[in-house]
Amino acid sequence: MTSALPRLQAAERRLTRRVAGWDALWARRTLSTVEGAARRTKLWWGVALLLAVTGGRRGRAAAVAGLTGMAVAEVLSNAVVKQLVARERPPAEWFRADEVRERPDSSSFPSGHTAAAVAFTAAVTEKWPAAGALCAGAAAALAVERVHSGAHYPSDVAAGAAIGLASRALPHAVPAALRRGGRLVPRAASVQWPGPGRLWPWPS
Repeated sequence: MTSALPRLQAAERRLTRRVAGWDALWARRTLSTVEGAARRTKLWWGVALLLAVTGGRRGRAAAVAGLTGMAVAEVLSNAVVKQLVARERPPAEWFRADEVRERPDSSSFPSGHTAAAVAFTAAVTEKWPAAGALCAGAAAALAVERVHSGAHYPSDVAAGAAIGLASRALPHAVPAALRRGGRLVPRAASVQWPGPGRLWPWPS
């Protein structure tokens, strides 16, 4: 395992530089547009509003589920994992100067943008598959953009996606726990759920 790690790191660095070198004008414009729309989760709030206004009961359910999943993913990725794992961003010289000028100074691991996008998309898909399929395209483009712009390595994006998927467990588990009188397992079991804790403010 120890000998394989340097090879994996070298392969990731090559993949990062290859994505960074993707210089087609249409690609740069598309990815830049997606990133701008998703900055501070504006894209997903906009989609949630559209679903709630035009989608009836199903749209409102999808909007609430998406925003809940996104909030959990934001906390897990930015307020928990980033504080535990320190990783430098990819070297700036690999990318266009205008791409890396405004990238964050926080840990590169994981990609909070990807975590939020995947969590929102997964939650919406559960309630409204057709709407979730449309969100998936934007989420995939955003994941590629995070590498293309120099903000993240591919493994940061993969970790963000995993956190986004994992975050779907909590919105399901907490209401179930409340319905069972504070238990996450059947009443015959002895393990107790301590109840929902305080949710600290979202990181900036």
